Amino acid sequence: MITYSASLDSISAAMLRGGFFEGWPNPPAPEDHFRMLQGSAAIVLALDGAHVVGFITAISDGVSSAYIPHLEVLPAYRKQGIGGELLQRMLAQLRHLYMIDLICDAHVQSFYARFGMRPWTAMILRNYDRQDCARA
Repeated sequence: MITYSASLDSISAAMLRGGFFEGWPNPPAPEDHFRMLQGSAAIVLALDGAHVVGFITAISDGVSSAYIPHLEVLPAYRKQGIGGELLQRMLAQLRHLYMIDLICDAHVQSFYARFGMRPWTAMILRNYDRQDCARA
């Protein structure tokens, strides 16, 4: 059963081994991946027991904007809705912000479009009702 967490409590670099950053010529080591998670403003992890099988990160000023640089699901866990659940949970964490942006390859734009994002120079979500940066 897949569970989700927005915390690094009980997570270690050893739990990040196993195929993230597929296709990267020089993927980060699990220790560096863990540091990326630690340095993010927001994270959501997908766990299968004690093994991280997917993650999403956001960098944010916490007032107006956020950027989602990473969303990954291990190959063996794809096509099970995990990526969509990670994205929905992250968008919920960031919903108070005016802009939520990401950049993606053209072949995955339709995935992000299902969650209200649209093609621009990059993929963006603009919450115009939050443009004044007031917290709801």
